[in-house]
Amino acid sequence: MREITVAAVQMDVQLNAVEDNVARMAEWIARVASEQRVDLIVFPELVTTGYECGARFTEWAQRIPGPSTHRLAQRAREFGVHVVFGMAVRERVETILYNSAVVIGPDGETLGAYHKVHLKGEERLLFRGGYRFPVFETGFGMLGVLLGWDLLFPEAARVLALSGAELLAVPAAWEQPLREEWRILTRARALENTFFLVGANRVGKEVTYEFVGDSLIVGPRGQIFASLDEPTEGYVVARIDLEEVRRQREELQVLQARQPNSYRLLARPY
Repeated sequence: MREITVAAVQMDVQLNAVEDNVARMAEWIARVASEQRVDLIVFPELVTTGYECGARFTEWAQRIPGPSTHRLAQRAREFGVHVVFGMAVRERVETILYNSAVVIGPDGETLGAYHKVHLKGEERLLFRGGYRFPVFETGFGMLGVLLGWDLLFPEAARVLALSGAELLAVPAAWEQPLREEWRILTRARALENTFFLVGANRVGKEVTYEFVGDSLIVGPRGQIFASLDEPTEGYVVARIDLEEVRRQREELQVLQARQPNSYRLLARPY
């Protein structure tokens, strides 16, 4: 058995208030890790800034490492926990920003970042799309990361599964009235790739969005281990066995039986 405990924190993020949001994230890490031994905590998408910052993302975006990652790395090291969270990232070129997820290890080391590939709507005006799907080697196993709207594209999760991911972390900012789609997609991505999924979706309201919450932990057969159905702050936690990924993949043979050439078989009208 390879049992670990995973958690998803469901936060109401304050728009354009980076220091306050990061301080509250640090408090959540302490609360979750103090109430039980936990190996991984996942926070929502753009949790350090809020979602509808518009042009102010150029003001709030940070490099990695930077002030936010330093603060959260310190707390991760204090409690010996992996942390995944969404933030706006600035790389070497000042004007290029990414909607990203950062992965921090239990020793406080930044393991890396994933830049969102599938940008939605106004995100395309603010961020550059990512170009790869990295898998992070952790002390408990292989971790994949996607962000919110990426879930709508099955190839993204499939690439991570084929690259060895056993657990998928999904920071999200999924809004009303798309709650049912969020629930369907998280379960479908877990089942079709036979891995565990931890989805942390935010709550609260911004200028035009109201976020649905419904953070959840899903197993490799699409079964829900834990969920937070109410649109309130809180967290969900579950004890999972990553060995179950191997067993289910051997039984279902989903990855082995796939047909890589299927896209060449696009139907043409008779």
